[in-house]
Amino acid sequence: MPMRSGRLEKRTRLAIPVRICSLQEQEPTAAERTITENVCSLGIRVLASRPRELNERLLINSADGDLQTQARVIYCQTLADGRFAMGLEFPKETTMWVNKTLSYGN
Repeated sequence: MPMRSGRLEKRTRLAIPVRICSLQEQEPTAAERTITENVCSLGIRVLASRPRELNERLLINSADGDLQTQARVIYCQTLADGRFAMGLEFPKETTMWVNKTLSYGN
């Protein structure tokens, strides 16, 4: 059977503010405020000012504090402007996160 390549689910382009921090970091001030580029029920892509390690576990909070979930870094790309684009995978489908974040765009 051929292996599937590409995305499992279409992502929605959406820029919403979030806070990310490593689950290993104990200081709340270590959280970085950033913005999403796109979202789906399986994960998000965010822009960040510092790189994260592959497979690093992060805590993601919506800017309003209503939503919180964990995610795993699946890639971290350096951008031309010095920022980093990161793909973050949710541990399981997080439909509530996506439904809530899509409401930000309206």
